[in-house]
Amino acid sequence: MTVNILFAATREGWDTYKAPLRKALEARNISFHLAQDIAPENVDYIVYAPSSEVQDFTPFTRCNAVLNLWAGVEDVTGNPTLKVPLARMVDHGLTRGMVEWVTGHTLRHHLGMDAHLRGQDGVWRKAVPPLAEHRSVTLLGLGALGTACADALVALGFQMRGYSRQPKHIPGVDTFSAGGLNAALKGAEIVILLLPQTPQTENILNAQTLSLLAPGAVVINPGRGPLIDDAALLAALESGALGHATLDVFRREPLPAEDIFWTHPKVTVTPHIASATRPETSAQVIAENIRRGENGAPFLHLVNRKSGY
Repeated sequence: MTVNILFAATREGWDTYKAPLRKALEARNISFHLAQDIAPENVDYIVYAPSSEVQDFTPFTRCNAVLNLWAGVEDVTGNPTLKVPLARMVDHGLTRGMVEWVTGHTLRHHLGMDAHLRGQDGVWRKAVPPLAEHRSVTLLGLGALGTACADALVALGFQMRGYSRQPKHIPGVDTFSAGGLNAALKGAEIVILLLPQTPQTENILNAQTLSLLAPGAVVINPGRGPLIDDAALLAALESGALGHATLDVFRREPLPAEDIFWTHPKVTVTPHIASATRPETSAQVIAENIRRGENGAPFLHLVNRKSGY
């Protein structure tokens, strides 16, 4: 029996994904029809980007699952027409990309690299950074990406604390859950945000929680823009309470050219590149979920619709 798979994303996405998807599906001996245009009533699976033109899932009467191409599902999980299982993207390429970006920027701020990169003025600035074991780092969000980043930073010797909605145990990390946010942030010198975007996490870094950090602390956000109260962040940077913010995600993307973050001396902007879905690795996850669906096995990485991730 042929499985009909609708690729509901951009034309550019189709051009980069069709070959890796076909290869991954063939490797699992799945008989399939993969296309961008299939009659809704014949679709068995939807490979989906939330920016797709498909916003009403009602016509897809025999669809078994929607397989998201992205890690973030906040733009689709609340769709009232979506009644079938929704799987978010968790794959090796996405995880390793995030680990490398987070580790790189954490080390950059830990070692004080910016002062040397910008200070080519003949002044011998002999400021020796502490060892990682004397640097307090708090990671907000201990899902698949957060846990992988925490493991990497533990391996480097950092004093690690982590916060998540549900209790977690990660070797080498002092973990906090609901009710423990303030304790997780107290005195942190570097804070990394990898929480999902939900009503409960919006503005989780605000004037009150920012005030808990160590003087001159650094905020690194590769998670979601709305996790931070922008006005409170800018106020803390201006007052000197915060030393720097490295931001990869924003409330509006692309970040407008006139936005103050571009020119603020204590802000580094990266254009949502901390981690990206890579076709070669994500195609394997999608194909495996289709194989599971066709064999009655549980889907991987299902979204909890109540929690929103």
